[in-house]
Amino acid sequence: MSHLYVATNGLSVWSSGDLGETLLRMSTGTGMYSGSQVWALALHPSSPHVLLAGTNTGIYCLNQEEENWTHIASPMDDAMLVTALAYAPDNPDVILAGTQPAGLYRSEDAGKSWQNLGVPMKPYALTGYYQGDNPFPEGHPAAYGRKHWTRVTQIVFDPADSSVVFAGVEIDGAWRSIDGGKRWERSDHGMKSQDIHGFVVVHNGERVLFATTNAGLHVSSDDGASWTMRPIDSAWQYTRSIVERPDGTGVMFMTNGDGPPGTAGRLFRSRNRGVDWEDAGLPGEVESSAYFLATNPADPKLIYAAATLGQIYRSTDGGESWTVLKRRLGEIRALAWLPD
Repeated sequence: MSHLYVATNGLSVWSSGDLGETLLRMSTGTGMYSGSQVWALALHPSSPHVLLAGTNTGIYCLNQEEENWTHIASPMDDAMLVTALAYAPDNPDVILAGTQPAGLYRSEDAGKSWQNLGVPMKPYALTGYYQGDNPFPEGHPAAYGRKHWTRVTQIVFDPADSSVVFAGVEIDGAWRSIDGGKRWERSDHGMKSQDIHGFVVVHNGERVLFATTNAGLHVSSDDGASWTMRPIDSAWQYTRSIVERPDGTGVMFMTNGDGPPGTAGRLFRSRNRGVDWEDAGLPGEVESSAYFLATNPADPKLIYAAATLGQIYRSTDGGESWTVLKRRLGEIRALAWLPD
């Protein structure tokens, strides 16, 4: 069996011990305020019952066996949103955290202390906020007519070499570190957009990087020095999450939709490490952009997908078929599942 965790914007974390058939909101008594904005979830690389959460009040750590959250004190408490988290795959004492406004922090002692890395990311964007493929001009109501705060959307370690790390920023491009996240440089030459949503590192004799953006899927075979857009067969090129199924078969999944939060979405599957993509066949009508995915090496066949505005889908056969869950939540910000 397993436990599903669904992070939401303003309704904290929901959990299920029956493959999503019953979803219950974790109460304030579990250690996290039940009205929290939860923006990120991160699996521990060696302790299968530990989960990190990034919120509007800092970082929390779940002890699944006790169903209890513990607050991890950090400079990010209260002043900013924690929007991305990642453990180093070969050393879980090393944790990277990303924030809104965009910034990066690093811990080398499992969160007991944190260093602000001082990466020169822009704290906000005045223009260039995108919906689908089209930029909103300055002053357009959809660009809010004001500062749009940037945020780190994802941090990804190369699973085969934890010295190599990538981070995406909405809206300030792609960034790369080659020393385990201590120092960073911009890494987005050739990208059609600075609105970066997700990353995955795939190995097939060489390291190939995939990045999702509001303007399409981008691929790099030179460690992020340059990128090429790879169009998908969809009415929209807006892409969000991308993962490789953790079984070494080269099967990948990517979410797609008509913008944030969107009114329609699709899930794509690749059977050859991202060379070709096909519709993965989510059932029924996806009523907002497909955004999030959750896999776990404990069972590569169990995969969850979610649309922005609350629909959740489950596959127990590695993504060959999908079931929509009965319970529909509010605005979803992250998914994860842990083995019991």
